Amino acid sequence: MRKAVISLLLVSGVITGCDSGQHSPASTERQEGGYAGQLTDAEQLRISDAQQRLIGGCMRRQGFEFWEAERLSLAESRTLGYVLDDIGWARTYGYGSRLQVEEAAARAANPNLAYRKRLSEQRRTAYDEAHDGGIDGPMISVEIPGGGTVRKRMGGCVAESEKKLYGDPREWFRAEKISGHLRSLYVPKLLGDRRFSAALDVWSRCMRRAGYDHEDPGDSRQAAIARSDRVDEPGVFEAEKKLAVADATCARDAELRSIGEERESHYLDQLRDRYGEALDTYTRLQHRALDRARKIVGPRV
Repeated sequence: MRKAVISLLLVSGVITGCDSGQHSPASTERQEGGYAGQLTDAEQLRISDAQQRLIGGCMRRQGFEFWEAERLSLAESRTLGYVLDDIGWARTYGYGSRLQVEEAAARAANPNLAYRKRLSEQRRTAYDEAHDGGIDGPMISVEIPGGGTVRKRMGGCVAESEKKLYGDPREWFRAEKISGHLRSLYVPKLLGDRRFSAALDVWSRCMRRAGYDHEDPGDSRQAAIARSDRVDEPGVFEAEKKLAVADATCARDAELRSIGEERESHYLDQLRDRYGEALDTYTRLQHRALDRARKIVGPRV
């Protein structure tokens, strides 16, 4: 079985990641009995930004300083799924290696970390308790599909922000973790699907015509990742962009996105008898959070 495919599919969660452009009506339209569609990158980022705003306000009310994470542009914040078929994005960002380097540097320079470190031990403990309940804060857990348990500290300003966005933080945590870990159940079936495998073969033949010998997008991505620590060396980033453009062009030629999404939905639907409630709850709470986030922060551009 293709290890690179498995790894990227399990990590990315969906075939393509989210659409980083304008959201389609289907992504937010309320239909009879619930909501339709996954949220776009823009919509998920708006929820994340709203949560940062809520946590910051909560922390400051408790006497601490707090800096919201830097809001990158919508294009720079794109979630890169297994299939990259945006040729324009690939031409500018390649596979996003430089963005990842910048993101890592921003995390390391997070002013909240430096601020917490400067606090006295007593104030640091109080800061942690205010933020998420601290080391003795309440824990919640959920058993995930495929086996195992995921736990999370649930207290402080983080819990307060989730309550304001999603309603019930425990309900959200359960639905989010169950829905996210369903990949381990359906990805093997997706990889063995004849239509998806045929599309991958079309993609691979297209790549060979472009001068690249890669079995699948996972293999292509891994080739770029292997050189990502040298992304600032002359020619390395240009080579990454050239490879990513070929990848995206061939993905379009093979209709890899549409076929992958359709087959992913097919296998996910087979799990609805057991996990349908969690899936519906996940979608419902996401859209609830989006409605509330729109009243807190504006969209990224």
